[in-house]
Amino acid sequence: MQPDLTCSVIIPVFNSQESLPELVSGLLEVMPTLSSAFEIILVNDGSHDQSWQVIQDLAKQYDHVIGINLMRNYGQHNALLCGIRALRYEIAITMDDDLQHPPQEIGKLLSKINEGYDVVYGTPITEQHGLWRDLASQITKLVLQAAMGAKNARKVSAFRAFRAEIRQAFANYEGSFVALDVLLTWGTTRLASVPVQMEARPYGKSNYNFGKLITLAFNLLTGFSILPLQFASIIGFLFMLFGFGVLLYVFIIYIINGGSVPGFPFLASIIAIFSGVQLFGLGIIGEYLGRLYNRSLDQPAYTIRSQVYGVSVEKEQLSEVTGSN
Repeated sequence: MQPDLTCSVIIPVFNSQESLPELVSGLLEVMPTLSSAFEIILVNDGSHDQSWQVIQDLAKQYDHVIGINLMRNYGQHNALLCGIRALRYEIAITMDDDLQHPPQEIGKLLSKINEGYDVVYGTPITEQHGLWRDLASQITKLVLQAAMGAKNARKVSAFRAFRAEIRQAFANYEGSFVALDVLLTWGTTRLASVPVQMEARPYGKSNYNFGKLITLAFNLLTGFSILPLQFASIIGFLFMLFGFGVLLYVFIIYIINGGSVPGFPFLASIIAIFSGVQLFGLGIIGEYLGRLYNRSLDQPAYTIRSQVYGVSVEKEQLSEVTGSN
């Protein structure tokens, strides 16, 4: 591992007042052994508990902590985007705030980065969230693979490391819906993954459930992919062939029997099928039009209410402004 490696650890925070002190303590113990300089950016994503107060206390207590307080809850990836745009060092590391990502496993990500990759994911060796949660997670990853266009997209996780210069690829992205893993593929295709040990969540419960993950998958499809439109086109083409087949059948029956095909239920079924397909296609087109409308509103991905810095960070920033050492 490079001795002069510098790292920025970005952690989106939501209702994690119990776990933050332990998480920061673990990072402060591990990061000096992995990098020559580092910072810990805690982005409070509209927490309802005392998470922001805990972040402020940690910034006063530890030199390397930076706290960013968002105006409201924007979502995990929006908070990550905020932290990524604020980082100062060459390698960005993202992890959850619930102690499931052990700081000791960061070294595996950095070792893989040094092999020449731009993005490295920490894939859990074992992951158990229950049948429905695991099923929804797999569906989401399949959709993400289609949106990212990367073979190893199914191995993505919130525990990742990537080179900071990749953020230039999405520096001008202003959409309110953020999918960080898709944005990373805008800047590179050199992605890799390493198996890492995941810990059980000691406090609270996950904010993701089956319904939220399915909604996320749908938003990924319509927000960063044209697959639904292509699917609608294929369905329309297939039913056009079906309609042609029905017409051919009616024509043959007319020639053989000398009359039309009897049966109102048959005709009603055909009309219902074609009407349903048309409405399905219109619904997909409407979803894309709605996203265009939302983009035209220029809704921000996040809005910062306040920030807090550790002592060493303040000194470094002051040195940059004054030019002093």
